[in-house]
Amino acid sequence: MTVRPETRFPGPTLWSRANWLLRARPSDYLLAASLASTQLPVIGRHLEPLGGYAAMSVWGMRHAPDIVAASAKSWFAPGAGELRRSQRDQTHAVSDAALRGVVPPTDLEIEWPAPERTPPVLKALEHRRLLHRGSVRYGDSPTQLLDVWRRKDLPAGAPVMLFVPGGAWVHGSRILQGYALMSHLAENGWVCLSVDYRVSPNHRWPQHLHDVKAAIAWARANVDRFGGDRNFVTIAGCSAGGHLAALAGLTANDPVYQEHLADGSDTSVDAVVGIYGRYDWQDKSTTERVRFVDFLERVVVKQRIDANPAIFRDASPIARVHRDAPPFFVVHGSGDTIIPVEQARAFVHRLENVSTSPVGYVELPGAGHAFDMTDGARTGSAATAIKLFLNEIHRTRHTIGAKQII
Repeated sequence: MTVRPETRFPGPTLWSRANWLLRARPSDYLLAASLASTQLPVIGRHLEPLGGYAAMSVWGMRHAPDIVAASAKSWFAPGAGELRRSQRDQTHAVSDAALRGVVPPTDLEIEWPAPERTPPVLKALEHRRLLHRGSVRYGDSPTQLLDVWRRKDLPAGAPVMLFVPGGAWVHGSRILQGYALMSHLAENGWVCLSVDYRVSPNHRWPQHLHDVKAAIAWARANVDRFGGDRNFVTIAGCSAGGHLAALAGLTANDPVYQEHLADGSDTSVDAVVGIYGRYDWQDKSTTERVRFVDFLERVVVKQRIDANPAIFRDASPIARVHRDAPPFFVVHGSGDTIIPVEQARAFVHRLENVSTSPVGYVELPGAGHAFDMTDGARTGSAATAIKLFLNEIHRTRHTIGAKQII
């Protein structure tokens, strides 16, 4: 159901506020109450997470019917079990195929990780052994914190990957998210930085992107303290984090998004990895996308797309693709019911047609949203494919840099 414009935002006048009170739905009252609680003296700042929980409940109620229907079909349709096995058996093949033409054939002559029955999220403690330093400040806000992942014996000058967690732009916690990928990269000689960022509804867009850019600038200036190479910084993200990573990569050093940073701050990245990300904030061609834009209007942007289309266009990575975009590697599951795979296909198609940099795309048959936390059969192969892609970009950039020095 489409929300009437007058129910989304209480206006500044007494009449408009009264009109909002009469027309608002229960979820609107819940969001308004959670935001009001943050204004309380002393305890207000401790109540900010309530806004995220309220917003997540709005998001969950909209997607619950689709999730339940898709899950029922996946598990109980005739031949569902055999189909799932067949799809998982294709994981290595599609990962290998996605890297052909980007990674040298000799680098693909590897033994891909065996499927695991244990969900990656249950191996969190095992992954965390590569957590080197927690809660490092990258900005002045209490929320602007990051974790550093690396091997103890790592030599200086290691490549860097900054990871942006997901959570529908209302929950940006680095806890549990990205563990499998970061531990795999750290084990193979990378420094990984997992960031928290400010989220809605307490913080309106584009504060989320401001924080991600602040983290990139921090890495460019400080990551050598932890053995990282300040001259080679990549970014990856899942879901909403995939959107933020892609947008950050496509808007390097854009003054519109870094007025909050010191002059001369570098927010460019050397490569981007988008994992089941959302790349279009404008499209309303399907029921699912209408619901999504309505969620953005009510919770994240807090403005109507009809009244302010430029905000939604500028926040859409697919609309920001340009010739000099950094290398991209996109991973998505064909069974994703939260962000349908068509989003990734359209974004990759746009990149391939416009960008002059390498573009890789892995579409995992049958994989759903957040597969890297729940699906041990696919996560190892996805992490391996990402590592191979990033290693190749690092090798290529390092070679180019050496030639330029000579």
